[in-house]
Amino acid sequence: MSLKITEDCINCDVCEPACPNTAISMGADIYEIALSRCTECVGHFDTPQCVEVCPVECIIVDPAHPESREQLFAKYQALIAKNAA
Repeated sequence: MSLKITEDCINCDVCEPACPNTAISMGADIYEIALSRCTECVGHFDTPQCVEVCPVECIIVDPAHPESREQLFAKYQALIAKNAA
């Protein structure tokens, strides 16, 4: 599943630079995760780095956007190919 940032976000800015896919950016009020770029760090790390660094634990699995590990890896491969082009 993709991740999302809840309204508990304190805008501390530690998650954005931790994301290897540049999927996190500042939204209108809090940071947001672009579903098209979030692979939960599959392909890069064993665990989502944004979750690891978040001091308030406001980054959760988004049940509205289920994705298997295989789908996340395919997304990672597409992102890598796009960045290489």
